[in-house]
Amino acid sequence: MSKINWNELRDKAYKSAREHGFHEGFESKKVALMLVITELSEAIEADRNDRHADLDKFKSYITKGGEFWRFFILFIKDSVEDELADTAIRLFDFAGLNKIDLSDRIIFSYVVSKKKSFIENCFDIVRDIVNYKYTNEELVNYSIRQVFELASFYDIDLLWHINQKMKYNELRPYKNGKKY
Repeated sequence: MSKINWNELRDKAYKSAREHGFHEGFESKKVALMLVITELSEAIEADRNDRHADLDKFKSYITKGGEFWRFFILFIKDSVEDELADTAIRLFDFAGLNKIDLSDRIIFSYVVSKKKSFIENCFDIVRDIVNYKYTNEELVNYSIRQVFELASFYDIDLLWHINQKMKYNELRPYKNGKKY
């Protein structure tokens, strides 16, 4: 995997969320982390429904000059890959809001494992997110890397999906048309 500039992703996610109104009145740690958990729940639902991105079709249509927005919705939106990207983006946004440094951190032990199912791994990530023994900096750094590790088990290029989802999110309306 190429070297990831974690702080650049943090800044980009935070800037987009702020510009789209996501920091107006809902800036508590509990709200932010619950929204991370809902994204993991959506990834589980996508997995339960065997909904995965069809990258070959997406890239084929985009290469032929197709509309990004339309083909993102048809071939990527609401897939396991898309929801894991959303999970990471929410974590990056939380880091930006709280000015958390995401410089390379070494993780000596992962809660996710190839021996566990997708849903069990998601549960373990959630369990760590709500574990109050971690500082915000530890929690975010650790959780982001757990999500990336989980994606790697399924050969998901999470960085690519994050970049595509951020591009898609830039085209969306204020608060993505939602209450919060």
